[in-house]
Amino acid sequence: MKKLLNTLYVTTQGAYLAKEGETVVVKVDQEIRLRLPIHTIGGIVCFGNVSCSPFLMGFCGENGVGISFLSEYGRFLARVQGPVSGNVLLRRKQYRLADDQEYSAQMAKYFVTGKIANCRTIVQRLLRDHSNKMTDDALSRSIAELSSSLKSLELNQSLDSIRGLEGDAAHTYFGVFDNLIIAQKENFTFQERNRRPPLDNVNCLLSFLYTLLVHDCRSALEAVGLDPAVGFLHRDRPGRPSLALDLMEEFRPFLADRLALSLINLRQVQDKGFTQTEAGVVTMNDETRKTLIVAYQERKQEEIYHPFLDEKVNIGLLFHVQAMLLARCLRGDLDGYPPFIWK
Repeated sequence: MKKLLNTLYVTTQGAYLAKEGETVVVKVDQEIRLRLPIHTIGGIVCFGNVSCSPFLMGFCGENGVGISFLSEYGRFLARVQGPVSGNVLLRRKQYRLADDQEYSAQMAKYFVTGKIANCRTIVQRLLRDHSNKMTDDALSRSIAELSSSLKSLELNQSLDSIRGLEGDAAHTYFGVFDNLIIAQKENFTFQERNRRPPLDNVNCLLSFLYTLLVHDCRSALEAVGLDPAVGFLHRDRPGRPSLALDLMEEFRPFLADRLALSLINLRQVQDKGFTQTEAGVVTMNDETRKTLIVAYQERKQEEIYHPFLDEKVNIGLLFHVQAMLLARCLRGDLDGYPPFIWK
């Protein structure tokens, strides 16, 4: 099994990353704040005004460590990576299969099945654990509707129909998302999903966590030799990592949504950590951002049972496991892609 490596998140504004021997050093005001051996790092994510030396970029590229640059608030800007790994024949097959509408529809069905099933589990678990604090009728109806969507997916569906089902299921799920928030209701309410930019505290949390998910999914796909830009469910668009977005669908509810709800309900994030601009855009401060990153990293260290592998794995390795299974599916080694379904 692949070793779980840490992702280095740099949020301190003005930080400078450089290479010293076989290590990555982080400097702030010419003072070394952190030193990490390259073999312990799986990726680097820089937020805002963070710069890297050219020598470090080349060093990371040689060692398969991708560097992503994001705005201070989590908007993707650029990525630096070394030579593409993996078999070129696998990527060529990926491109051919992505042009096949029937095959794309089947793959999209797998991704959407994982997402809807995990959305349903989120609602079921919170209803079970906090039944005394939740409105049972609305949540029970949403569970039934999500179950109905899963049954509809079993039918032969076109790609557009599958996308429509995914949209309907997302509307059902987010329609009761506010019911899943049981603490700090005066400051953390959810009416609808909004992004670019987020307009409330909850959407701000979700958008940031989804950004972290995209990075991990993209890195996992590149590691197994797949092109993260060519997907099946998400349409091709210049600059869009469509396959990474496909893969992250099953992880959105299980990892990002669940973590956001835990942070709110356990009061680990608070209203004082967010600011609303005159235009209505909500941003989080540096302390809250660090809280999210630490919680995300800690969650990735936890173990969970993987039904297809029939063994326990670190949550942080799930991205690699699913990318590996996806590659095997595209090569024809598996009859279909088994999405990770949390139970």
